[in-house]
Amino acid sequence: MFHSLVAAPPDPILGLTEAFKKDPNPNKINLGVGVYKDAQGRTPVLASVKRAEEKLLRAEQTKNYLPIEGHTEFDAATLALLFGANHPLLHSGRAVTAQAPGGTGALRVAADFIASTLGARTVWLSDPTWPNHPNVFQAAGLKIATYPYFDKSSNGVAFEAMLAAFGNIPEGDVVVLHGCCHNPTGIDLNRAQWRAVAEVVAERALLPIVDFAYQGFAEGLEADAAGLTELAEHCSDLLVASSYSKNFGLYNERVGALTLIAAKADAADTALSHIKRVIRANYSNPPAHGAAVVATVLNDPELRAQWEVEVGEMRDRINLMRHLFVETLQEKGVMQDFSFIARQRGMFSFSGLTPEQVKALRERHAVYVVGSGRISVAGMTEANMDYLCHAIADVLAK
Repeated sequence: MFHSLVAAPPDPILGLTEAFKKDPNPNKINLGVGVYKDAQGRTPVLASVKRAEEKLLRAEQTKNYLPIEGHTEFDAATLALLFGANHPLLHSGRAVTAQAPGGTGALRVAADFIASTLGARTVWLSDPTWPNHPNVFQAAGLKIATYPYFDKSSNGVAFEAMLAAFGNIPEGDVVVLHGCCHNPTGIDLNRAQWRAVAEVVAERALLPIVDFAYQGFAEGLEADAAGLTELAEHCSDLLVASSYSKNFGLYNERVGALTLIAAKADAADTALSHIKRVIRANYSNPPAHGAAVVATVLNDPELRAQWEVEVGEMRDRINLMRHLFVETLQEKGVMQDFSFIARQRGMFSFSGLTPEQVKALRERHAVYVVGSGRISVAGMTEANMDYLCHAIADVLAK
């Protein structure tokens, strides 16, 4: 039976990491996977996380299952982080949160929930988007389509085309929006643009899903939620898939959440019952440790303050690498304008490198970049910057 199977193609991002690990070049650089690196090229455990873990270890008394919807304190803390502790949604009963195994798990729960309760809907993704988005929604049996997002000529948002496309999406369809730090372009909507999007989404009775994987990595925890706030103000129904992989550094703990907002509290409760049904059929209930860490940090004023400082340091470091990258390319004599990279936000940038140039970087210099030209700025360091920019200059010159 299994002997007739043909090997599946490698994942375009995780497969790249596998190839990187096998590369013997001592100067190799991985700018594919979205993992934060410090100045020494390490992915550190945050100090606030270590303190929370020590606190949990001393107090832990059981390894019993969590409820289907996960860690209660974690769910409440997630809702408060998304919208702010004083937002009316927190006390309206219209918003419910279920823990999920990472932001990807939250997206898959959302996809299965939509497919099993709302029926056949088309899911509209930005062009371009995170390569795994199509996989997640298609695996749930949903059709996908794309709307314009990136303007190559300006290296900005193709906002008028995006808004026009939204105006033509059939009522009831699903639109996936990146809350901040758009992956892969690093280009975000401003507050006015978010308001315009929220208005047309509400007018067309579309269902928005916000993929919110990078809160705190663009402008700050509260500022990064501006789009979310606009959508919640205008739309009666909303789904948010959030992740703590990046802003807590909990990559391998798989800590995420799916938050649902409905027009009324009873509708939210009913929807949560269906989300729990989907979770039960998928993984029964989520893992405990990472969620307990997040809840401990967010509910402890001292740890929360320390964590916010650490998030700010990671954000500042990524922005520093953006500017250093642009400056070093200029010093190498690169004539192509890369200044837009300094204006982008988050862990990724759409570099404009062609697939041929990406291939040359890998083959000649062991610099690993996704085929689309998306680069992980978080993988740059002061130590590898000169080599990286030399490699790019070499590839662009030939």
